[in-house]
Amino acid sequence: MENNLHIDKLDRKILSILTKNARVPFLEVARECSVSGAAIHQRVQRLTRLGIISGSQFNIDPKKLGYHTCAYVGIFLENAALFSDVAERLTKIPEITQCHYTTGEYAMFVKVYTRDNEHLRKVLADKIQAINGISRTETFISLEVMINRNLPVVEESE
Repeated sequence: MENNLHIDKLDRKILSILTKNARVPFLEVARECSVSGAAIHQRVQRLTRLGIISGSQFNIDPKKLGYHTCAYVGIFLENAALFSDVAERLTKIPEITQCHYTTGEYAMFVKVYTRDNEHLRKVLADKIQAINGISRTETFISLEVMINRNLPVVEESE
């Protein structure tokens, strides 16, 4: 990995384009940036090497797959030293799509998708709360997603 994390105006423009549509062809990015396709390829490779870009993915609509309940679960641990063990167990629960180690009231905060509230109850009782080291949980059901976006890439003023 390179130590030079200098991101210039062209890098930011490339990132801005790719965060809106990761499938856009490099030649189209090149035209929009007024550089060659090879230059875009080299820049994207460098941004990947630096760890600024990692992977690419398709966004799947959970509702289209029958997962109509999205919930956030705050997890209280019996002991903070159990974090790694609990996190490892949580990774084995397929309904959990995110897990955060947090400050504040909860030790951990997870995002869960389930088919319905009954499925959520089973995931909570039979999977999450059954993990040794979890003392209790607090669940919040999301009624609607109002904002869902990538962090914007803005050009620095020079």
